[in-house]
Amino acid sequence: QVQLVESGGGLVQAGNSLMLSCAAAGLRFSNYAMAWFRQAPGKEREFVAAINWSGTTPVYTDFLKGRFTISRDNAEDIVYLSMNSLEPEDTAVYYCAARSGALKTAREEYLLWGQGTQVSVSS
Repeated sequence: QVQLVESGGGLVQAGNSLMLSCAAAGLRFSNYAMAWFRQAPGKEREFVAAINWSGTTPVYTDFLKGRFTISRDNAEDIVYLSMNSLEPEDTAVYYCAARSGALKTAREEYLLWGQGTQVSVSS
């Protein structure tokens, strides 16, 4: 059974940092591109970052302005999202997603999803 389990969310003050983790099970992790999406209340789920199977090609959405970093550990089957200089606008549920093959940024390209982890940033 394929599982993606996110962790690391929480409540922080603006300007602080969080590290999200997504542990994968039941799939050959190194065959999958991995991505993070987020969904704020009342808004659609949006792309945040993605990384190719080897970890050599990270891709980010423009609005991040270099504050977030995606990485992966293929030995441990984990993908990370390091978030710095958090802003109240970053408040959302953050989802991990996986797709077999090439890195994509469109939500509909990902068929495997975690349950999400809440990130709340206070001003």
